[in-house]
Amino acid sequence: MISPVFSEIRPDYWEAASQALAEADPLMAELVERHAGVSLASRGDPFATLARSIVGQQISVKAADSVWSRFVDRVGSVAPAPLLALGGEGLAGCGLSQRKIEYLVDLAAHFADGRLDPAGWPQLDDATLIEELCTVRGIGRWTAEMFLIFNLMRPDVYPLDDIGLQRAVGMRYLAGEKPSRRVLAEVGERWRPWRSVATWHLWRSLDPLPVAY
Repeated sequence: MISPVFSEIRPDYWEAASQALAEADPLMAELVERHAGVSLASRGDPFATLARSIVGQQISVKAADSVWSRFVDRVGSVAPAPLLALGGEGLAGCGLSQRKIEYLVDLAAHFADGRLDPAGWPQLDDATLIEELCTVRGIGRWTAEMFLIFNLMRPDVYPLDDIGLQRAVGMRYLAGEKPSRRVLAEVGERWRPWRSVATWHLWRSLDPLPVAY
């Protein structure tokens, strides 16, 4: 079975945000010019995005792609009901650890019983939504922040624990020195209310391929 394909959605604020960052920060202006014509994009499906984030934890991208393909073949449709119908035993043999199977079943249960309800997310601020997502086993703050950036395209998320962000800020703003959380937070203040956009440009400064999640 072929993995589901979701059309990409791009944020309508991207050009204005990138322009504002460029005007406020000469170093960011270089990145904005370099990355012209490319932007953040969301694949739109929240359950599939979170499920894939769990599958990919602590393994290489290549391994994650392989396991995800086997998982999709087994589930048939990446949605809560089919996953819960299979249950933990039905997911055995997909290359998933027992712990990840438990995480995926817990994620599906949260969606199925309404503890996670995407319809209500537009009314929640970032901090509240991150807290809600972290009630799912296997989803921590970093995973929740990546979801807010790459799926919901929230414009002002700033993942202080992200290694790529730390590295890029150190290279471009601190003469190669790794920033502490306090320093990283202070540097990011200049990019409000577009810190997700600044983070994306900084990530891409480390990798020529567009960042995806």
